[in-house]
Amino acid sequence: SGACRSIHCVESSQTLSRRYGAFLCICYVINVQNYASCKIGRQALTEAELRALCHACSPPRMSREQLAVERARRAFSTGRSKPLAYRIRQLNNLRRFLVERQSEIAEAAKKDLNRSEVGIQLFETLGLESEIQLVIKNLKKWAAPRAVEKNLVTLSDTLYIQPEPLGVVLVIGAWNYPWAVTLFPLIGAIAAGNAAVVKPSEVCVHTSKVMEELLNAYLDKELYPVVTGGVQETQELLKQRFDHIVYTGNSMVGRIVMEAAAKHLTPVTLELGGKSPCYIDKDCDIPLACRRVTWGKFTNCGQTCIAPDYVLCEASIQDRVIDEMKKCIKEFYTDDPKSFLDYGRIINERHFRRILAMTEDSTVAVGGESDHTECYIAPTILRDVKAGSKVMQEEIFGPLLPIVPVSGLEGAIDFINQGEKSLVIYVFSTDKKLINRLIEETSSGAVLANDCLVHYSVSSLPFGGVGNSGMGCYHGKFSFDQLSHLRSCMVRPLKNEGMNSMRYPPHTPGKLGWARFFLVQAPDLALMGRVGALAVLVAVAGILINQAVSGRLFL
Repeated sequence: SGACRSIHCVESSQTLSRRYGAFLCICYVINVQNYASCKIGRQALTEAELRALCHACSPPRMSREQLAVERARRAFSTGRSKPLAYRIRQLNNLRRFLVERQSEIAEAAKKDLNRSEVGIQLFETLGLESEIQLVIKNLKKWAAPRAVEKNLVTLSDTLYIQPEPLGVVLVIGAWNYPWAVTLFPLIGAIAAGNAAVVKPSEVCVHTSKVMEELLNAYLDKELYPVVTGGVQETQELLKQRFDHIVYTGNSMVGRIVMEAAAKHLTPVTLELGGKSPCYIDKDCDIPLACRRVTWGKFTNCGQTCIAPDYVLCEASIQDRVIDEMKKCIKEFYTDDPKSFLDYGRIINERHFRRILAMTEDSTVAVGGESDHTECYIAPTILRDVKAGSKVMQEEIFGPLLPIVPVSGLEGAIDFINQGEKSLVIYVFSTDKKLINRLIEETSSGAVLANDCLVHYSVSSLPFGGVGNSGMGCYHGKFSFDQLSHLRSCMVRPLKNEGMNSMRYPPHTPGKLGWARFFLVQAPDLALMGRVGALAVLVAVAGILINQAVSGRLFL
């Protein structure tokens, strides 16, 4: 054992030397005080030599991360995560955790992000409670076998799709909304019947500690362990084999996660953010558009993966847009955002310096104040920003809003398509044709017209990116399907062999003709069924009408 603290030799060192040509140790773990009574050991080797030999012939000790994964896999192999009643019980426990531990959750968020207790509920825990409620309500339906259409060849067969758990899922959370982006995927993993290893972001130190200390008091700690730590611990986790990995963060780390997953052929869901554009049409309600953009941008001090990254508008309305946003900043955060309860802080000094450096070659129209002692940056608007400006080279993830003048919708579409695909595109316009054109001529994880952020809260819409902004999706049923294996099932009766004769040798033109009829030229059974049902309905209606006219219907 690698944990041995003293050794009692079963065979003498001389016998071992003759047998193996070296001082190898066959040992039992006893107690360090008992070394003195081990006469054979004392005559053959010193205590230090015996310790070294015992360690050399012992298996390597498992890391904390490896142990957590192995325990989760063993727990999953027992099958206890599969019954729907068990999944629902765990989900109810998670909901109870969110309610009963609200004060600890809020206190940690205040220390990490200067977020208020109301803010943490509004933007994180309330949505999680709603998601759990939705999943519990629909889980039986989602997990049930799903019937599929048949053709003439499979008419007598039973065909269905059976969702089944994947196994052990790794959830790597982010620091900007540490509860939402970590627990949303966990809810999907539990609902789908998986085990899940939860890795909260080490950047949110206090939240990570609360998650580690309290979450496993409510959930099965073997099936859903919380593993904390930094880069080294995450790297060690990524060495292990998982059945799916969900990662939220930046594209650079996303590539590392994907590379590690590829070694085990593990599928991944990556939510990577990016520079999400916002086009404001000159003919829309500009004050209302600016109000919603201001809210969406500066919520959580701009540290939101789906925040509007920059505004595109015609030069003729730029000044008006700036004036309206300035009014909204004052309305939302007062004349002194620094002292306002609901205005946050940059997560750490490294990000603080990174964000400030982005403003160096741009013109500040509003805000610009900062205080490195508090990692505070005021809501800031930059005007006349060019494509080559520093602020346009990477996702901002902070309270800077560049305004890029363009020549109308055409210019906006061209500008958007020159960059990487974003997590979302925002457009403000009352012209449905304009909105549809932007949707048709661009690509992104989502499109939201005339508002910001709120699509994230809609569980009937998949949340995820495309291209550089990520892959895969989750929320509601999409989480369940993403973290399930949708297993194809076909059960045939052991009879009706005549139908199968066309597939057996010898292969003849006649058999090919029959195969073509059944597979290519066969009628649409679903359409025939609908037509038949309609015909029956018409016939029944005709009979009822006839009886009503003749006066016999109510006799």
